[in-house]
Amino acid sequence: MESNLRPMSLGEILDRTAQLYRTNFLLFAGISIPYAGALLVLGLLQIGLTEMLRVLHMTDQLRWLTWSTVVITIPISFLIYGMVMAATSRAVAWVHLGEPATIRGAYQSILPRRGRYIWLMAITWLVVFAPLMVLYGAYFGTIAYYVKGFGTDPAAQQAAMSNPQTMLIFGLASLVFMLLIIPVGIYTVMMGLRYSLAMPSCVVENLKARDAIRRSIDLARGSWGRIFLLALLIGVIKFGLVMVTQVFVFVAAFKHPGQLPGPGISALSQVIGFFTNTFLGPIWAAGITLFYYDQRVRKEGYDIEWMLQAAGLTGPATQQDPGAAHE
Repeated sequence: MESNLRPMSLGEILDRTAQLYRTNFLLFAGISIPYAGALLVLGLLQIGLTEMLRVLHMTDQLRWLTWSTVVITIPISFLIYGMVMAATSRAVAWVHLGEPATIRGAYQSILPRRGRYIWLMAITWLVVFAPLMVLYGAYFGTIAYYVKGFGTDPAAQQAAMSNPQTMLIFGLASLVFMLLIIPVGIYTVMMGLRYSLAMPSCVVENLKARDAIRRSIDLARGSWGRIFLLALLIGVIKFGLVMVTQVFVFVAAFKHPGQLPGPGISALSQVIGFFTNTFLGPIWAAGITLFYYDQRVRKEGYDIEWMLQAAGLTGPATQQDPGAAHE
């Protein structure tokens, strides 16, 4: 067992995340494959259906296909990512404390509580992201309704935008959107920071969803700035790598403005996205799990508690999930 837990700076948490990821690359990449695979299947399915509608000259149905795909993809991806994040948190907890971990063991440990993790992700998604999704849905839905061919037919879109009434509606919708996006965005960030430690709390301490949320709020209190910087730094790293791997898509969009990439380019983008999601998916879950342990060390003296347990002087330092035992 590892017994040298100590308070870490933000830079040390990032270094520890990189170290764990580098030394256990296959473990974490393997855990994230279900999430990356689900996004790949949904993306390729959308590309295939879009191309079929184009061949059949059913352009009016393209926008409904786009919106339907978004409505289906977002909740599915969040729920699957919740399972992946739970398995990653369990694996990080093991390797961070010097215990063996496997892909199979990580998933076996969370499967008995899969409903709990899915429910936790559902609550988190609704509370944190629902206002933002409603705002975006209302804005783009209004534009798609009044601007014919929006996002699917550049010629029809240009013709619709030449109508003064359409331009007025577009301007008013954009103005309302700009006025609301700032407060809604602030709300989303604040609630995301409050709930950021819920999943590792749920996994490590075997808490129910609502108890894990309350636990996250308590642990995160006073450390919102550090959590925000951690998310920002990890986000910049992931964004930079995605930009590099998807540069050909941006080049194609620049050469053909106003047109969607061809099915070949879109499919290639999805395949590359599968690998980037596989490689990058576990980074946030690993980083926030280490941050969770750091908060427990700072606020509760968890390092001393764990040292006493390692020395056999106390019982288990945390309530263990029955499914947490592994070979």
